[in-house]
Amino acid sequence: MPEALSVTAGLDWLGYTALYVYARIGSAISPEARIAPETASAVMEKAENSKSLFGEKRALREQLHALKSDCANEDWDGYGALALNPDAVATAESLVRALPDGFPLPECAPEPDGSISLDWIVSRHRLFSISVGGSDRLACAWLDGTDKGHCVVRLDGLSLPARVLSEIQTMVNHGTTALRAA
Repeated sequence: MPEALSVTAGLDWLGYTALYVYARIGSAISPEARIAPETASAVMEKAENSKSLFGEKRALREQLHALKSDCANEDWDGYGALALNPDAVATAESLVRALPDGFPLPECAPEPDGSISLDWIVSRHRLFSISVGGSDRLACAWLDGTDKGHCVVRLDGLSLPARVLSEIQTMVNHGTTALRAA
């Protein structure tokens, strides 16, 4: 029987993205085939809970879980807000995973409709916001001085569209420093 992989060996050997995809496979038939994705999920969970392996993304993930707890009930804001959608938290986590290493991380906040807002705020006139609901559709909006815009994109669970990454990077760096998306 094959020996279990250590967390770092699993990440080095398979690569994080490949491991993430493998952990999401759900069509196993044999008992052995069902164990492999469960093991991959356990390796991912350990990696994502490690500050040295997952870095600052871990802190953002903890903030998302705190929001999930704090906003679990209807009317959490005293103004009739819906409870935070657990699927929105899962999608937001997927988005955080999909951000390239070293990419600026957003602030997160609950929205009254049960969604989560991920915001890159440079100033009150320079910001990029992504509203994450319970599906793979992400509503994006930005303000850059007098320029503004919005779009809807899909998150495949592995990467954000290059255009969104580019817009965020331009907003945060004011177009001065290029950051390559992995």
